[in-house]
Amino acid sequence: MRRALNLVNGTTAAGLLVARIGGVPVHRGPGGLLLAGGWKLGLPHAAAFTVGNVILYRSRVAQAFDAAPASTLLRHEAGHSSQYAVLGLAFLPLYFAAAGYSRLRTGDPASSNIFEVLAGLADGGYRPPPSSPHRDGRKCPNRGA
Repeated sequence: MRRALNLVNGTTAAGLLVARIGGVPVHRGPGGLLLAGGWKLGLPHAAAFTVGNVILYRSRVAQAFDAAPASTLLRHEAGHSSQYAVLGLAFLPLYFAAAGYSRLRTGDPASSNIFEVLAGLADGGYRPPPSSPHRDGRKCPNRGA
């Protein structure tokens, strides 16, 4: 279902275009995913990222995608692929807004990013969000109160 939705909404085509621009070969992976290993461009800084059903990754994490059974990183990126299936290309601006919110809230673009949380922070190699130190009623300096 995810594969069909990402084909219809155009995100897998966008992912294939990104792979072509990055000069990385694409091969079939598990669950209808397409794996594009050897990403060398500077952005994004992530070890792996997903566009539609295409998971692009750097050589340093290749074993996470070549190993069987599926790794936690593959499971994490598959979660993002499912998010694309639901949201289509709207995923991108929503993801970046969530990353901005997370950075403002925690200083980290992932730990409070709802898309990363739903895909599994630990599976993606991210830290959990810090616990709120101000639940005791003290004013939080980040809230402007």
